Amino acid sequence: MRPRLLTAALGAALLCVPLGGATPAAADPYQPRIVSADPVDFTPHVLDGTVWALAVVGDTVVVGGTFTKVQDSSRKHTYERKNIFAYGLRDGAVRSFAPTVDAAVYTLATGANDTVYLGGAFKTVNGAAQRGIARVSVDDGARVSSFGAKIAFGDVRALSVRGTRLYAGGTFSSIGGVRRTALARMNAATGAVDTGFDARLSAPGLARARVEHFDITPDGSRLVAVGAIRRAGTAPRTQIAMYDVSGGSATLMSWYTDAYEAECMKGFDTYLRQVKFSPDGAYFVVAATGRASSPVKLCDSAARFETGGGGRHNPTWVQRTGGDSLYAVAVTGSAVYVGGHQRYLDNPHGSDARGPGPGAVARVGIGAVSPATGRALSWNPSRKRGVGVRSFLVVPGGLIVGSDTDELGKEYHGRVGMFPLN
Repeated sequence: MRPRLLTAALGAALLCVPLGGATPAAADPYQPRIVSADPVDFTPHVLDGTVWALAVVGDTVVVGGTFTKVQDSSRKHTYERKNIFAYGLRDGAVRSFAPTVDAAVYTLATGANDTVYLGGAFKTVNGAAQRGIARVSVDDGARVSSFGAKIAFGDVRALSVRGTRLYAGGTFSSIGGVRRTALARMNAATGAVDTGFDARLSAPGLARARVEHFDITPDGSRLVAVGAIRRAGTAPRTQIAMYDVSGGSATLMSWYTDAYEAECMKGFDTYLRQVKFSPDGAYFVVAATGRASSPVKLCDSAARFETGGGGRHNPTWVQRTGGDSLYAVAVTGSAVYVGGHQRYLDNPHGSDARGPGPGAVARVGIGAVSPATGRALSWNPSRKRGVGVRSFLVVPGGLIVGSDTDELGKEYHGRVGMFPLN
């Protein structure tokens, strides 16, 4: 599609993006069809490092990660931007937004009143002590000083806002002086820890418990967390746990799976990397690494699980790459997008040593699978593999991708790109 027509089409599609910083529902929004394999031409370029996180605030895309320089789409203007920047969702114009963040930003969440929450390994924001978690204005980059949450040690790897509540996951052991291991809920305005909410996660035998990622159903009733987890309270939970979060506490549900008890390559305290609910909350998909190929284990795979019911759950389907990691997943109803440094999908009998197995299809670095069957769809834009895709952001106009390489859809796109929903 010609750039002007594409921009106009995106503008129409994005009219339904909430302006004024309204907080979106958790889980990815529904899209009626799969996105184009041809990226838009107007997104800016990140010139170094890795894009770890994406969020949309009104008509602004906020990008977090570990980087120092950004270029506009024409590649004529270069901007100093350390670990965070923003650009226009409709036109790709690099914004003046440039808060000073002294280390990695791993996660972002849209806040009210044109603000965004940052989570990561940083210790200061705009020169003020604000370890691991902060809130800043998207208008001018100013730190919101009334938000007082800080972690004592570790980092924050996942954030989500639900109304007046802010959820955080990571490697921390306390927030604001209140002991919380790896998962916490706070007042979204003040950062005060919700003292009635304690997931009681632990990882006996491991160095520490860690929530690598979590997601919340669109109705706000359930939360599923993945990471270095072995117990929730007194109950065994291997790498994944589900909670009822509709009330004042974190109530562990009887839902569980033993599918991730199998070991992949030694050295992983967890091989689960992301989890996303479907737009209706009926199921979720987990993306995993593991550096191992197996037709029976869930190493280097994406797997669908049904949300409903109690007790033991087996995956509805498993998509295996044959030994290459998946790090990111997006679930839109019409497709499940997966990203990592994979070379193939539909490859349960392949491996790094043997190459692709029978039935494998080439899907380099990015692909899409059927939500119903888990089989690869024909969508095949490809990308330079690198370490892999670290973040997807589903917006009404398409799918934004954040990674560590500069080729997407056979075009130059420095670490950020967008596939439009035609």
